[in-house]
Amino acid sequence: MATQDLFDINDPDDVWLEPLSSGASWIHGFLVAHVDQVMGDIAQVVAQSPYRHLVTPGGKRMSVAMTNCGSEGWVSDRAGYRYQAIDPLTTQPWPAMPVRLLALAQQAAADSGYQGFAPSVCLINHYVPGARMGLHQDKDESNLTAPIVSFSLGLPATFIWGGWQRTGKTQRIMLRHGDAVVWGGEDRLRFHGVAPLHEGKHAVTGRARVNITFRQTR
Repeated sequence: MATQDLFDINDPDDVWLEPLSSGASWIHGFLVAHVDQVMGDIAQVVAQSPYRHLVTPGGKRMSVAMTNCGSEGWVSDRAGYRYQAIDPLTTQPWPAMPVRLLALAQQAAADSGYQGFAPSVCLINHYVPGARMGLHQDKDESNLTAPIVSFSLGLPATFIWGGWQRTGKTQRIMLRHGDAVVWGGEDRLRFHGVAPLHEGKHAVTGRARVNITFRQTR
């Protein structure tokens, strides 16, 4: 895809839910009507806790840049994957989770059949062309009964939806600007990832994709 291509902003009235499996939903266009406000919230978080490229326990630099907001943040380094209340980059508490982001996450969860979702972590991932996320499970949370809520903004990305084994069969889903994916229940520990982001330019995010993931750790 050429860099001069500019993706259109989706129609804010075209919102619909597509089941992916018994415990997972894909809500097309969920966030489109709120994009301007959400992008403002993200900018405020990044101003306090900038994006950074974490290092895996094995010493590899992650291709996706990330930051957090909420009472805890997800971090990775040579010591392992974990949640902690202090941003290791700023040595300050993570920024508070914006009220609007929390409300949208709770609405997406409720629309998918998960009432009472109370996320403590909002992980913000910044993808540029070539960045990817390998197949993994979200299992660092002590509470594995609460769902995961994920929002996509900007360039489209291929979401890889797998099974309960890393080597199992996978499904590829093209997530577009404003889409949400929610998974929990028996699907909570499915492997998932993101294929390398293709080159392009989006009207809202430029040459990037922003992914916002909400997790309830306790």
